[in-house]
Formats: sequence, structure tokens, C-alpha cells
Amino acid sequence: MKALQINTVCGTGSTGRIASDIHKMLIEQGHESVVAYGRGTAYNCDNTIKIGNNLDFYIHALKTRILDEHGFGSKNATRKFIERVKNYNPDIIHLHNVHGYYINIDLLFNFLKEYNKPIIWTLHSCWAFTGHCSHFDYANCYKWETHCQKCPQKTSFPKSIFIDNSYNNFEKKKKLFTGLDKLTLVTPSEWLAKLVKRSFLKDYTVKVINNGIDLSVFKPSPSNFRKRYNLENKFIILGVANKWEKRKGFEYFIELSKLIEPDETIVMVGLSKSALKQLPKNIIGITRTNNVQELAEIYTSADVFFNPTLEDNFPTTNLEALACGTPVITFNTGGSIETIDDTTGFIVEKGDLEQAIKTIRKIKTEGKEKYSESCIKRANKYYNKNNKFQEYIELYEERMNEFNVSNQI
Repeated sequence: MKALQINTVCGTGSTGRIASDIHKMLIEQGHESVVAYGRGTAYNCDNTIKIGNNLDFYIHALKTRILDEHGFGSKNATRKFIERVKNYNPDIIHLHNVHGYYINIDLLFNFLKEYNKPIIWTLHSCWAFTGHCSHFDYANCYKWETHCQKCPQKTSFPKSIFIDNSYNNFEKKKKLFTGLDKLTLVTPSEWLAKLVKRSFLKDYTVKVINNGIDLSVFKPSPSNFRKRYNLENKFIILGVANKWEKRKGFEYFIELSKLIEPDETIVMVGLSKSALKQLPKNIIGITRTNNVQELAEIYTSADVFFNPTLEDNFPTTNLEALACGTPVITFNTGGSIETIDDTTGFIVEKGDLEQAIKTIRKIKTEGKEKYSESCIKRANKYYNKNNKFQEYIELYEERMNEFNVSNQI
């Protein structure tokens, strides 16, 4: 088969790594594969198409900031890209994030309707069925179930400074994203799948394929981390995020630091330099690291992983902690609660730090070892990325057979 994936980035970030890993698996199985991306540099992928350039990106971002028309810039870049797609003539197209200031969804989806080949679209957020935002939990806004307007998150990603165009965006998305006869939606969590069925995308088939992680890297990994940071006799509460912000629970760690005992410490990974300056003395801050081996060592060194996220789809940080043998405590948010069971972690109500600290002390009293084996088993059984990406390839073949698309190697 000839497969084409489209995403904001390639080989970096969670969605970019998913795209490049699926690409690698397709090539290994004798198929043809191309990944198209719009931003940055492609990594770990030997056959790519770059959509647009830096100028296209900045103009698209400016249009979003001023007019709140995210997804409706990059016209020339998208026209040129569509010509390259026609020349490649893929049997199946897999969309990931089509937001991110790089592609024109009007041109893209009208082309896809004409192209009439099987389309897989993995929704990594809620952006596809809202008039503006990528997540609505933090604002507790459910206007998308009927019709978006007067968006309470206008200034959140994709940020608009002046105009609220959420009503028109909702109308346009609904028209563009519906009516594709051969579209199948994929969500990483049951939570998001249920939301899709309450949105204007409800008539599409939705398949759940959980995110996966590299278990050859994320596994119990002894190191000198505790000695290096003088934590040899400390109970470590770990937090990890790609970007720390309010919705990821940054402020809850600051509040938690006021409740911990002298023999306990908090380690936060993924902090910016400005965030590091805000930390109290009993929080050890570590900037973002692309060294996954180092990250596995930190997960292994921790006694508990705390994820006070306020909105999330299916966080891979939970999976990485489990694979390293560390139990997880998460707020009752989105698909985060689907990553654990009662032998591998605990769910506490959103914002309830009193319950969180009691749960942390429970793990402290019982010992991490009580949970570690179950954590590792769960990660190996459900979250091996090779198994998850094979599910995608099997879905490609299933849909191609269903729509009688030739599948030749």
C-alpha cells in the first residue's frame, strides 16, 4: 500500500513520534510511506513532504491572532501540497493534527472529498469539533454540543487577541469535516470517543487505539539520580510535562509543596527557565529533556508519579511512569483515568489536594514495591507502541479492503 500521514510535526513531540514510528513500521513491512508536516525539522523519517515555510507559518499565526481564523491560512502552501499528494497518489491518508498554523483545512478537506480514498483521522485533542479551543474541560464549556459562540478561551491556543470568530469557525468546521464517505476516526481514549459521539462528528465510525510508548527505553532503569540530587533518603513525588501550565497542574505542585514532610520532596521535569524561578526550596526543577533514557531513570527513581492535569486525552507520561514501575496518582480528568487500574495507581477528584496527599502517604506507608510489578505488567500488556502502531496498519488494510482499494506492495 501507499500511505500518507499528515501532522504538524514529524519525529518530535508525541504526535510527531507516532507518525514517524508508524512510517518506520510501514517501510519495514514492505509498504510505501510518506509523512507530510508543516513545522520544524523532520526527525527519524526518510521520506517526507514539508508543507509551506516559515513565512507561511507566521502569516497563518498572525491571521489567527487577529481574526481568529485558525486553519484558514496557508492557502498557497496547501495548494502546492495537494499537487504533490496527487503525484504521490496514496491509497490511504492518515491525518493527525491539522491545526498548528500550517495547512488550510478548507482546501484540504474539499480535496479529500474529491479524492475519495480511505481517510483515517486520529483526534489527539478536541479541536476538530469546537469553534476554537483544543480542550474545553478547564473552562467547563460545552457549547460545542450545540453551537460554539462567545468562546471563553479565545486567548488560549490557538490564541486570538482581538476577534472571537468561534461561531463561524464552528459552522465551517461542521461543513468541512462532515460528509466524507470513507472517513474513520481514531481516538486514544474512550473518553474522547464518547465526546465525539456527542459532537457533529457523531455519524462517523470511531475506533479507540491507545497511545503507546517505547518499552525498550521506558523500563526500570537504575541510576545515580538520587545520589546526584542528594535524595537518597527522600520519598520522591514526581511530575513530568512537556510544557507546564495551569491546565497541566503547575500550581497544584506549588500548593502540594506546602503540605509535604521533611523526608519528602517534589521533582518536576519539563520546566522553563522562568518557571524554575517560581519554585520553593522543596521542589527540584529540571528543564525539558529530550534524553529519554535520562527520563526513564528519573521515573524509576521516583516513589510516586503525580499527574494533577485538569484536561488531558491519554497522557503518555502516565504510561512511561508505569513502565518504569512507578504507581500513578491522577486527577479525575479526561482519559488520564483510563491509564491505570486499582493495582497500579489512584484517582483523586480534580483539585482535591487533601485527598491527593493522603493517597501519596498511603503509597509511602505501603511502599512503592507493592505496586511496581503490576505497573510494569500493565504497561507491557497494553501500551507497547509496536502493538499500537500495528493496530493502525491493520486498520489501514481493513478500510482499504472495505472500500476495494488495491493493496499492492
